[in-house]
This record gives sequence, C-alpha cells and structure tokens, in this order.
Amino acid sequence: MTFGESIKSCLNGYVKFDGRAPRSEYWWFWLFGAILLLIANAIELSMLNKHDTLEILVNLAIFLPALSVSVRRLHDLNKSGWWYLIIFIPLIGAIVLIIWFLMRGTVGTNDFGEDPISQEQLK
Repeated sequence: MTFGESIKSCLNGYVKFDGRAPRSEYWWFWLFGAILLLIANAIELSMLNKHDTLEILVNLAIFLPALSVSVRRLHDLNKSGWWYLIIFIPLIGAIVLIIWFLMRGTVGTNDFGEDPISQEQLK
C-alpha cells in the first residue's frame, strides 16, 4: 500500500474498526500524522503562538483514524482490538504495541477477515 492509498483508506474508513490493516497502511498513516503535527508546530512557532491550538486540532482530527487503523492492525495479527488498551501500562504497553505493529500479520484468513496483503496482490 502506498502513502496516498494509506491516507485515503484511513481517512475514508475513520471509524471502521472491523477488518485488517497491513503494516504499510499503519506506518504510512503514522508518518502522515507526524508530518501534520510538525507542520502545525512550525506554523505555531512562526506565529509566536503560545497556545497549542493548531496542534490540538490536528490531534483531534487524526485521533479516530489512528485508533481505527491501530485496531485493524491488531486484527491483522489475529488479536482483539481491546489489546490496544495495553498502551495504558506505562512504557511496557507502548513497547509491546510497537513490537506487535512491526510484525508480519497472519498469513491467509484469520478470525478478522482475509489477508490484506494477498488482496493487494490481486489488484
């Protein structure tokens, strides 16, 4: 999945918590969010704005798409989306999620649907 396809997929299905998301979709969307936040911070610094209004708006805009792609990424690993709550365990939760998000998803069909990588190859 390309950068543009990932952004389009995540923003169009911003509350789609079913199905699976490949690694590329997750990481490309993560990069998109990081770039948006960098741009928001640069704009606020150039305006000498002491309030993080623009950064807060960007975070609010990408919160649901980021959450849904994270849940679908866990589904690709054949894990329930509820595992995302492990993020609330300080440090350990984030490390576990990063490791999981770096892993290859389940090959073939799993409990959450068809393999998104094999579907991409059919296109």
